[in-house]
Amino acid sequence: MTRPRIALFVLEALPNARAVRRFVEDHADDIAFVGLSNAERPNSGGLTGQVRRHLARSGPAFLPYLAVNFGLPDLLAPASGMLRRLTGARDETAATPLKALCRARGIPTLRVDDVNGPEVARAFAIHAPDLVLAFHFDQIFSAATLALAPLGGLNLHPGMLPRHRGPVPTIHALAEEVPDFGVTIHRLTAAIDKGAILAQEAPDLPVGITATGAAILLHERGRILLDRVLGALASGTLGEGMVPEPLPYCPFPDRVLLAGLARRGRKLVDGADLRAALGLNATV
Repeated sequence: MTRPRIALFVLEALPNARAVRRFVEDHADDIAFVGLSNAERPNSGGLTGQVRRHLARSGPAFLPYLAVNFGLPDLLAPASGMLRRLTGARDETAATPLKALCRARGIPTLRVDDVNGPEVARAFAIHAPDLVLAFHFDQIFSAATLALAPLGGLNLHPGMLPRHRGPVPTIHALAEEVPDFGVTIHRLTAAIDKGAILAQEAPDLPVGITATGAAILLHERGRILLDRVLGALASGTLGEGMVPEPLPYCPFPDRVLLAGLARRGRKLVDGADLRAALGLNATV
């Protein structure tokens, strides 16, 4: 078969930003539209409501992780054009926020408040993608939404499924006695991270790496793994994959988990991650 037309859904943040920008550059001709999650959408309580929930569950120790992974990249994105000019990055793909990159490549974008709402359904009707692809996306697709794409959907998950199902797998991997990092490409289903596993890899990561640093590297490895899966899909050689027995869901961390990490000197973020967040939209 020919290469599928892709509906790409993303919450752009530090862990995935450079990897997904490179993916869009490489696959621009195959992308029907890009859905950009609105992290401050009203149905999630907005920014204030989300911060309150994180504080109640995780405590203030979680705030640096949220700031470095989400807050700083989002805050600095509007200044990206000026920053690229000042640093000499100009139009370098990895330094260009995804919305601006899509505009430059002629790819339609859509702000997504509800991935299962009428605006997204209209985008499917207009652009007729064959495949849904979630690349660090924070909303759950319904079965009806996935059915709008003839080939269903794929997800890039920076964890070794069926372990570490949920939004922050590298934190849960770091909390193990021996951290077990990995990345998985799997079929999307309406159940969170339970679809058939199509490809998986457990790369060696540096000793002492932070949860944030691991997520950045795993998204980049996942981008390469995803290219292989899409190639197999286009050639008709992609198998059905393996549906594993589900393991418990791993939610955002609570205070007990974070305290245990701190006692063992394991970090969610460090200075290198902060520098990466500050330079994300400025230079490669």
